Amino acid sequence: MLDAKSPLKIGTRGSPLALAQAYETRQRLMAAHGLPEEAFEIVVIKTTGDDRALIASDTPLKEIGNKGLFTKEIEEAMVDGRIDIAVHSMKDMPTEQPEGLVLDCYLPREDVRDAFVSLLHDSIKALPEGAKVGSSSLRRRAQLGHVRPDLELVEFRGNVQTRLKKLEDGVAAATFLAMAGLNRLGMTDVARCAIEPEEMLPAVAQGAIGIERRMSDGRAEALLDPIHDVPTAQRLAAERAFLATLDGSCETPIAGLALIEGDRLWLRGEILRPDGSEAISGERWGDIDDGAAMGEHLARDLLSQAGEGFFDWR
Repeated sequence: MLDAKSPLKIGTRGSPLALAQAYETRQRLMAAHGLPEEAFEIVVIKTTGDDRALIASDTPLKEIGNKGLFTKEIEEAMVDGRIDIAVHSMKDMPTEQPEGLVLDCYLPREDVRDAFVSLLHDSIKALPEGAKVGSSSLRRRAQLGHVRPDLELVEFRGNVQTRLKKLEDGVAAATFLAMAGLNRLGMTDVARCAIEPEEMLPAVAQGAIGIERRMSDGRAEALLDPIHDVPTAQRLAAERAFLATLDGSCETPIAGLALIEGDRLWLRGEILRPDGSEAISGERWGDIDDGAAMGEHLARDLLSQAGEGFFDWR
């Protein structure tokens, strides 16, 4: 029985957005099981990617590490039994989980689009030639470099508040955030506009929250089952299979989005060179249950078009 003396421990990063996602998870669990708030304990865990000094200095993520930058310490806490479940932004999640852990619960997916953020300009097209644009996402920088090679792209890290302060200080004229995060924080006014996927295909799993647990923990499995969103899982099966086949991560210029249209799944994918000099894209339509196979096939098709050496920079 969950209560204040024996709560379910929910592990999360400590950023405002990560906490908002943990609170949403707690609220859904409370509603699904008729439990009070004190039956759940939010446990904040600092990850490698959260180092304040590295964020302030805009140290590129690829120089800190690669896969698991925002998940490794949280997963270690779960393996050790210090937490029972972990709440993750799915676009940060490696495609493989550590032994003994499973990721089989997803909350309903939020807005998948990127947000254009600027104090001076209304859109990517409105940016003057040579303007500085900041982003920590290699995918966004590559996509921007592909459509606007005249812009100066700079490293730009931090939460919403930190990035807005950097814009005020003139570090860059514009940056990007995820609309999903702004929606969850109640800060949609920060976005000058939302960028449609046709203009900038989002990161794989953008807008989705995943909840990880120990494979052997039947109690956690039973608690999470009622809040699991099947359509989100079906879409992510295709997107993450696409990413896994490409051996991608959050620091790889890869974009992907699956949508359910009636009883069919529509998957789009894109791979880019880091400087945006080349972009290769494709799509697949198929049965919803065939999403994982579609993702793998699309990835192999794009790789065959790219040829050897496309990812040699990694």
